[in-house]
Amino acid sequence: MEKLPKITNDEGKKRIEISYKKFNCLGASPPHDHPHIYLDMGEKEDIICPYCGTNFEYKD
Repeated sequence: MEKLPKITNDEGKKRIEISYKKFNCLGASPPHDHPHIYLDMGEKEDIICPYCGTNFEYKD
């Protein structure tokens, strides 16, 4: 099984640039995290986490 990066948004930014298309969103760092969710952008260049609303934008 592929080990995916765990991305947090402790600063509460609306948009974060990342270099991954597949990752786990944790929200903020524990203990203030939300359920850890697997996100896959597929062919898209961005994705919004349904829990925290962070817009993750892929940058190579």
